[in-house]
Parts: sequence; structure tokens; C-alpha cells
Amino acid sequence: MQINFMGETNSILSGLQLLSDELNIQLHEKGYPISVTQRVGPIQVSNKDGKGEIFYQEKIHFYRAIGLWVENYTNHGEFELTEQPQFQTSGVMLDVSRNAVLKVDEVKGLLRKMAVMGLNVVMLYTEDTYEVPDYPYFGYMRGRYTESELKACDEYADTFGIEMIPCIQTLAHLAMALKWGYASNIRDTADILLVGEPKTYQFIECMIEAASRPFKSKRIHIGMDEAHQLGLGRYLELNGYENRFEIMNKHLNQVVSISERHGLKPMIWSDMYFRLGSKHGEYYDAEVDIPKEAIESIPENVQLVYWDYYHEDEEFYRSYFQKHKELGTDTVFAGGAWTWNGISPNYGRAFATTEAALMACKKEGIQEIFTTLWGDNGAETPISTALPVIQLFAEHTYHEKVEKNQLADRFHFSTGNHLDDFLVLNQLDETPGVMENNLHSSNASKFLLWQDLLLGLFDENIRGLDMNEHFQKLVPLLNDAKDRNPNALLLFDFYEQLARVLSVKAEMGIQLKTAYDQKDNEKMASHLEDIKDLTKEVRVLLHKHREVWFSLYKPFGWEVLELRYGGLIARMETTQLRIQQWIEQKITIIEELEEKRLIHDGPNGITEGSLGNHFYHRIATASNII
Repeated sequence: MQINFMGETNSILSGLQLLSDELNIQLHEKGYPISVTQRVGPIQVSNKDGKGEIFYQEKIHFYRAIGLWVENYTNHGEFELTEQPQFQTSGVMLDVSRNAVLKVDEVKGLLRKMAVMGLNVVMLYTEDTYEVPDYPYFGYMRGRYTESELKACDEYADTFGIEMIPCIQTLAHLAMALKWGYASNIRDTADILLVGEPKTYQFIECMIEAASRPFKSKRIHIGMDEAHQLGLGRYLELNGYENRFEIMNKHLNQVVSISERHGLKPMIWSDMYFRLGSKHGEYYDAEVDIPKEAIESIPENVQLVYWDYYHEDEEFYRSYFQKHKELGTDTVFAGGAWTWNGISPNYGRAFATTEAALMACKKEGIQEIFTTLWGDNGAETPISTALPVIQLFAEHTYHEKVEKNQLADRFHFSTGNHLDDFLVLNQLDETPGVMENNLHSSNASKFLLWQDLLLGLFDENIRGLDMNEHFQKLVPLLNDAKDRNPNALLLFDFYEQLARVLSVKAEMGIQLKTAYDQKDNEKMASHLEDIKDLTKEVRVLLHKHREVWFSLYKPFGWEVLELRYGGLIARMETTQLRIQQWIEQKITIIEELEEKRLIHDGPNGITEGSLGNHFYHRIATASNII
């Protein structure tokens, strides 16, 4: 469609050129006339009597507005609608520190989608995946971004009025950075910096300077979450036991001072204050008691980021916003897209927690929100699966309430994909035996993929649940989704193959154990042939997962997942060998199949409504893998 924009358009023309393909429009002086006016107030878009009209306040509002205009013109012809922004800032935090470093072109592609959705803030969560010139081992072989790459992303974001905020760590979560020899004098524990050491603050200053230099924003997220062993490692040896509030605030004030010297306004995750004020070291403790002196020592210009992806009760969020307000600082809310559940997304929990949290945000007057796209345990779940949750955040940003059909329409316009097809991915983990919305994050698709056929660690967890049949039913649904979602073809091709593998592998361990216990040679021989075919299908899955990875990320980090696939394939080949030897009576027993199967309950047992949630090292073996 050719469009002729009239009015105050100088500040938005460059962004329009970048979005022309997404919106399927061309700028032309003889195109359809649309009057554009920037002014204080809500977004208003209309089309009447052969002329369009757009009113907007912020630059990002315009890009959402033109998307709304094109969508409604295509569907309705004449229309008039108004949207009132609910938040000052709303956006996304991308985890690029769990092996998967998003390619610059993919960052730009996401920024274009965010612009059409109307989201105006983005963070790249970089623990060690950015360059710090004075420390060449910082991010070594981890796919770290160069300064020029980050600057290119920032300038691209700025075109749309999207603020890109550097997001780093300055206390904990630094295991990848601190594992090298250069860090021996600044390391408290394996992942925590040594507070009080002058060289630590030289290091932090270099990090802050390098992380902030590529960006126009004068804000910076300096992390400081989950420092569980703060003051209890080398610090304890050097200084003896000290009040951990005092250690935290002493360090925070030093880092804030460094930030201010560089003209930056910092924000931190809020959990350490709550953990240190809890008798049980918990973040979400209703009885938390943060000492008055600790509250008074929090620097005034620091924003606290309340992160919570766990509660589906709106009132809980409201109570915790109140607790944050008692700390006397601006509160930013961080929700979660649940891309870190395993190898597939958990939309049930993501949607339930997001709805409750964002409704609470509106009622409590919270003005800044973002959703986190963590990639725990190797970033097995492709980041593009987060798009439905990103869209949900966007719709909550412009509406008091969000209906599913409205979300689906906007999702299709913003991404070209169908929401219902994406939601099928939820069934990879919301399996038989799992509660509605999978609120305890069962991750069967992960543990059934990586578990060893001979060890069968999870066989008792799924016994009697007809898992093979469950996954078999997903195969045609995911195959059909490929045709309807050409922009996500690789994604659905990968998940279709995952469902196909699990439709055989899920219960193969149970079937092997049964045939072995019954000394049924014929059945064992049949299973042997099935495992040979299954091994080939796992190789296909490896190739499809690799294709998805290299379409999205830098190559660094893929080796971690390839080692998992390689280990799985090697163990399946060993399984074939041992079954063959048993059938041929070269061995009289298969020791692994002699063992009685027990429920895999993990360190904290299994919560009702879940089949378990585990990381790779607890799935692949009962022995020590790390």
C-alpha cells in the first residue's frame, strides 16, 4: 500500500523506511493521505472520507499507531479508535549470557517487531558477553558483543524511540567472568566479587564504562541479585563475619558512586534486600523485616527492580509493591516469559503470572515494566517462542484489560504468526499428570528427551500416563502449523521433530524394562530395532535444532547443546550394543535394567500437579556430571 504522510513527520520517516516491509507499505507523494500530529494525549487513529489521521505523543506511540492504522484499514476500511498508554516504559530484557548470544540482525528484527507493538525499552542482559578492553579473558570464546555491534543496535533502537539500557552484573552471577586466572584477587566465591578489594572496583569501573559507552541511555542496570553467599567466602577469611546488609550497602554505594561518575542512573534487582530481611533467606517472604538502617542506607537515586514470575495471585503482587514502596525508591517491575522452563516454552504459567502482575501494576501506579527472556541451563528454548508473551505485555501497555481475540489479532499483525499455533507448544510440557497452566513448571519434554534409556531415571514419574500417545497427537498439529506460520517455519519444524522423537522415546525405557524383566527376547529384539530408528530421528532433531540456533544466535554456546545431543546419541548406541549382546547371550544381565525404578523426586521432592523440573545434569545421569 502506498501512503502519503502529511504533517509532523521528520522524526519518524527513518523508522518508517525500516518498517516498510513489516507493514507492507510504501511512502509515496501520491499515496493514500494520512495526517500525522504529535501532541500530548492518547493514541488516536482513524480513517474517514478517504483520509487517515494519527495523533500520538511519543515516537514509539506513532509506530504502534501506524500498525493499528494499517491493520484496521485492511480489515475494516473506515474506523476510529483510541488507546491510552498505561505505562511510561514497557519492554523486554533479552538474556544473552546463557550461551545464546542473539545475532545483531536478529536484535534488529526484534526491535522492528517491538516498534509495531509499541514497546519502548530493551535490555541485553550481558554478564560477560560484551567487550571490556582491559580484560581480554572477559567473555573470551563466549560470543561477546563488540562495542560497534552494541552501538549499531542502540542506534537502530533509537530510530524507533526505543531506549536500550545496558544490563550487567556487578556483584554475583559472574561465574563465567571470574573463572579465569586474572580474577583470583577479586573473587570472593565462584560467582561473587570480593567486596572491599580496590582491584574489584577497578574491574567494575572498567565494566561499567565499557557496558555503557555504546548506548545513548544514561540509565544502567547493575544487577546485584541472588548473591546468596555474599560475605561468606574469601571475604569471610579476610574480614571475619560481618552484617550482610552492611556488606551489601557498602558495595552498592561504591558501585553507585562509579556509575554517577560516568553520568549514569543505576537500577538493581531488589531481591537481596528482601532475602537478607527474611529469616529463611527467601525473596517472597510475607514476614520479611528489612532493618530501618538498611533502608536508610539505600542510595536515593537507585531504582529497585522487583522481579517476579511465580505468582498468579494479583493481591500478592500488590502487597509486594507496597513493600517496595516502603523502601523509598522508584520500583520497576520485571515479569517473565518462561522461556527457561526447559526445551519448550511454558505459556500457561507465563500468561497466568503476567495477567496477575500487570493488573496489579496498573492498580498500584507502577510506571515501568518489562518481561524477561531468561535462557537458563543452556538456552535450549529458542528465544522466538517468547513473542506471544511480548505481545501480551504490549497489549497490557495500551489497554486496561486484554482479551484473547484482541491479543491474537495483534500478534498476527505484529509477527505474521498465529497465536493458537504457538500455544500448541505449551502442550510439550503441559502433559498428562500436569496441572492446568503448568504452574509448577513441569518440564517433561526436556527430561524425556535427555534421559538415558537404560537408566530410566524418570520412568516411574510418567508410568501409566500414555506419554507416547500424547506426543504423537502433537505431531500433526505442529506439522500443520508450519504451513500457517512461514515466518516461524524452522521453529515449528524443530518442535514437530521433538514431538516425533518423544512419541517413541518417552516410554521406551518403561518398555525395555518390562521386556527385560519378562525375559522376552522377541520383544527386546523389536525394541532394539525401534531404538535404531529412534537414534536416526534424534540425529534429525539435532540438525533441526542446530538450524534454528544458527538462524538466531552466534555460534558460540551451541557446542553445549551439541555435546548433549552427542552424549544422548552415544548412549543410545551403547544401549543398542548391550541389548544385542544380551539377546546373543554374550552377557547374561544388563545391570542398568536390573535396578528397581524409583520416582525421580529431586532435592525438594515433586509438587502435586507436576512431574518434576530438572536441569540437564540431574536428567542425564544419577552420577556426578559436573
